[in-house]
Amino acid sequence: MSAKKAAWLDSMYNNRALVPDHAAHFSHWAQTSADARHALKCKLDIAYGDGPNETLDIFPASKPHAPVVVFIHGGYWRSLDKADHSFVAPPLHDMGACVVVVNYALCPGTAELPVTIPDIAHQMVKAMAWTWQNIEHFGGNPRNVTVAGHSAGGHLAAMLLACNWQSLDANIPAHWIQKALSISGLYDLTPLRNTPFLQDSLKLTSKHARMASPALWPRPRKGVLYTVAGGDESPEFLRHNRLIHQTWGPRTVPVCEDLAGLNHFSIVTELTKKGTRLSALMKQLLQA
Repeated sequence: MSAKKAAWLDSMYNNRALVPDHAAHFSHWAQTSADARHALKCKLDIAYGDGPNETLDIFPASKPHAPVVVFIHGGYWRSLDKADHSFVAPPLHDMGACVVVVNYALCPGTAELPVTIPDIAHQMVKAMAWTWQNIEHFGGNPRNVTVAGHSAGGHLAAMLLACNWQSLDANIPAHWIQKALSISGLYDLTPLRNTPFLQDSLKLTSKHARMASPALWPRPRKGVLYTVAGGDESPEFLRHNRLIHQTWGPRTVPVCEDLAGLNHFSIVTELTKKGTRLSALMKQLLQA
């Protein structure tokens, strides 16, 4: 691959370079997340498995049998933590939801225990199975679950929509997860194999890229995916946003929008603001 092509890929996918004040966004997330854990009743660091980082935080709803939102953080599958994303809980709690914020192992792992993107996807399946089996104890309704995620988390949320749950647990309905919201998600991982700043950490093989690219899969038989990106994101992120709509079709992806004036990081904060388009979309899914 030419140096020019490599530089172009970095320019399309390196969001921290594209948003010079990204550190201010991370600082805001950390502070508002600490505030959320202080203000709301929560159960932290609950194990959903015995693997690395297989823990989740739960913010119970005010009333029993509440709709559930499972939120998956971003960070290119290689950085950040659920503790950085507790800030999503208060606005979702205000909508009446029981909120679950999930952690996962980070690429590349260690020499003794390497971590790949398909490994992380399997962890998310485990986390959701745990949610089905246990969320009623925290006031959530396991038959009304929306999965939401940002960036890498948006990619994982889309993957969960296509999971056949009975292959994991015969007690879980085959098409259990039928509502997903992907914020700035990625759906064809092939370009990331050649993106220089990601290569050392993701170690993404062609096989794994195919396995973990929702846009290369058949359309899920049931369920809907709402997909959004910031209007100020790179052309590649905007392309990904359109790609899943084109490949899965409008029946499965009835919402595919670029939200004006938002970048890869400010778009997540829109979820916390009343009256925004992103907040309205989340409410629609909760009420569906």
